[in-house]
Amino acid sequence: MSQTLVKLYVHLIFSTKHRLPLISPAIQPQLHAYMTGIVQNTGSKLVRIGGVEDHVHLLVLLSKTQTLADLLQVTKKESSKWFKTLGPQCAEFHWQDGYAGFSVSESAVETCIRYIDNQKKHHARITFQDELRLLLKKHKVEYDERYIWE
Repeated sequence: MSQTLVKLYVHLIFSTKHRLPLISPAIQPQLHAYMTGIVQNTGSKLVRIGGVEDHVHLLVLLSKTQTLADLLQVTKKESSKWFKTLGPQCAEFHWQDGYAGFSVSESAVETCIRYIDNQKKHHARITFQDELRLLLKKHKVEYDERYIWE
């Protein structure tokens, strides 16, 4: 094949350090807009972003020239720096070190978008930890409970 053709959707999830509820509803739209800009500037496309006070979900159409690790490194680093500029109460903001990432088929994109859009309703019934456990199980990702929470 003489050209590179790629279409990779990835559902990404990561939380604030120690799952502290620092992303208030008032800050969420600004943070989401800022993170959208970061992702777009890397060459990838942010299809959807959402979350609640202690974590975010991103559905990304990954650039054919970018690694997932590089995308997450720049997105978390730059959004964390921006968050800290919001005032002294935000000076200690950090994202957790790790993240979860799941491939999404073209046929499941709309389902993933609805899932991200319904985070507030979803988390009225389930914690971030339980949500992540369910997603890890659904995607058959092996993990050690001792090392996924910080």
